[in-house]
Amino acid sequence: MRYRFGVNYVNTRDWLYFWNDFDAGQVARDLDAIAAMDMDHLRVFALWPYFQPWRNWVDPGYLRRLDKFMKLAAQRNLDVCLAMLNGWFSGSCLRPIFDEPQNFYTSPRMLESQQQYFRETAAVLKGHPNFLGFDLGNEMTCCWSTHEKTAESDAWMEKLLAYANQLCPEQFHVNGVGDSPWFYPETFSPQSLVRLQKIVCIHCYIFFTGALKRGGAMDPPSVKLIAGMAALVRAFANDPAKPVWAQEFGISPEWIDRKLIPRFVEATMHAAIDEGVSWFTWWSSHDVPRKFELNSLEYELGLITLDNKPKEQARTYQSIARQYRGKPVAVKTGKAFSPLPVQRSYDSTWKWLLEWMGR
Repeated sequence: MRYRFGVNYVNTRDWLYFWNDFDAGQVARDLDAIAAMDMDHLRVFALWPYFQPWRNWVDPGYLRRLDKFMKLAAQRNLDVCLAMLNGWFSGSCLRPIFDEPQNFYTSPRMLESQQQYFRETAAVLKGHPNFLGFDLGNEMTCCWSTHEKTAESDAWMEKLLAYANQLCPEQFHVNGVGDSPWFYPETFSPQSLVRLQKIVCIHCYIFFTGALKRGGAMDPPSVKLIAGMAALVRAFANDPAKPVWAQEFGISPEWIDRKLIPRFVEATMHAAIDEGVSWFTWWSSHDVPRKFELNSLEYELGLITLDNKPKEQARTYQSIARQYRGKPVAVKTGKAFSPLPVQRSYDSTWKWLLEWMGR
């Protein structure tokens, strides 16, 4: 496994809705700014209700736009992980009209539609060498939750990941869950997440995980959050070398003085690299236009401004990427894991993390 560095792509004009009025020139300008930062991959979000507006029909127009996007990314040496069942974004849930939310993980009709969606999308993506793999969906527990009952959703995850591997056996297929399944029982079990993924995704926000309740943004609970969650993943895997992908991480100026953000980036990434995290994907590539009514913290999470200018933290991220990208990941294999909490909750998991951090 070798280090990789990338961003979650959000469009400077139309945020995640850029598929609806696809402007290749405008997308190209965004990707130019990303490539100029020496990134090697993107995580990109297909909007499920638009790509598959009916149960048995995937819109070929959107697939043609995806094909164009892949070509634009390839021209800039950017690999693409495509998240599919989206689903959840920044406080909003987009559901297809044929959704069966109460039976999402058990309905044969839902699985049949999902497999058609993956199958027709794979037919486009298999022609692109820069296809990194499928992400089943973005933080799916926010739209489709079974809470503590994980058996049915674990079985669904196993079926769909196996199908993705059947369609595209050379890629990395993942389930980009949020932080909750790692902290307490929620929809997908940690045991299945570590067993079914070649590289395990973690989403690490110091606000949403509660790290900021345990110190300031430059204190160990925040700075070592990625590293600690990676150690937690490996404890569940009972494997100190299990590859880990920091698939979403970032920081809002609402959580920290903006002048300290580059220092936070440097400290948190070096701690994660020291712990052997393999891939890093910042949330998000760009800031969000304020024409979209979101929580205020969402607007300035980007590394790049809306006029495609890199911020100071982008320079820090770029410097670290240049230092490590493509090098073999160094994993510490001699460190023993503390016993995991018997009763999992935010408090018990944080107790484990703080002990790991030496607090």
